[in-house]
Formats: sequence, C-alpha cells, structure tokens
Amino acid sequence: MGLLHSYDVDVIWTGAGTEGTTGYTAYSRDHEIRVAGKPVLAGSADAAFRGDPGRHTPEDLLVASLSQCHMLWFLHLAGADGFVVVDYQDRATGTMRVEAAGHGAFTDVVLRPRVLLRGDVGPEVDVRLAEVHERAHEHCFIARSVNFPVRIEPVPATAE
Repeated sequence: MGLLHSYDVDVIWTGAGTEGTTGYTAYSRDHEIRVAGKPVLAGSADAAFRGDPGRHTPEDLLVASLSQCHMLWFLHLAGADGFVVVDYQDRATGTMRVEAAGHGAFTDVVLRPRVLLRGDVGPEVDVRLAEVHERAHEHCFIARSVNFPVRIEPVPATAE
C-alpha cells in the first residue's frame, strides 16, 4: 500500500439569515471554505441554483483542481526533461449535465494549457511537450480520481 496523505478542510455555512431553511428561497447558499494557515475562500452554489455569482462554486473548484494538478505535474516533468517553462496558463472548461430530477454529474473537463518556453520552439517541441502533457495527466492525482474524461488540448508553445 502506498503512502497516505490526508487533507482537512472546514466548510462553514454562513447563509442561514434569520429564517434558516424554512423554504428553498429563504436561505443563502453562501459558505466559507477554510484550510488552516490559508486564505478563506468564499463559496456559494452556482447562480443557476440560487447561489452568489461572485463566489467560488464546487464546480469551479473541481475544474480548478484538475487544472492545478495537471499544471504542477507538467512543470515538474517538463523541467526534468530540460524544458525551461517561463509561463503557463490554462483556460479549462467543465461540462455538467443536470437531469430532470435534479441529479447531476460532470460529463467532461477540457484543459487548454498555453506554455511559454525559454529557447527555440518548433513542431518537434510541441510533439515532445504533448508527451510531457500525457505523462502529467497520467500522474495527476485528481484526474485519476474522477469518473469522467479529462482531455488535454494544449495550445502550441511559444518562445520568449
């Protein structure tokens, strides 16, 4: 058995107001996500589910977790392969389907990483980077834990 890591997160509902859950529209979906020693994240439901559109949603954070995990593995593996990455950005998107009864599930997430390298780039670099992206995807703890496809569609690399 492998080494185990645990993660402690406190989620505190702050939206009870004076009515609590007396009705579906009586309460706010606002909450705080707290991790010891880190900034508090303001959370809510998606606006489609009566949430505050100015706060992070569980769906946002799931897509962000997949993107972050891929990025961190990619940076490690790219550096080990001799690439000097000086900028990395991802425009990640997730699709969630909600059934008539209110049940929902993600159908997929697509990561679109854009990498800026120090040095020359060309077609052979993108082929090599695609292999690094594939290895990063295979290593990503979060991608390995979800039951829907996570696709990687990298933007061709550019040089500084």
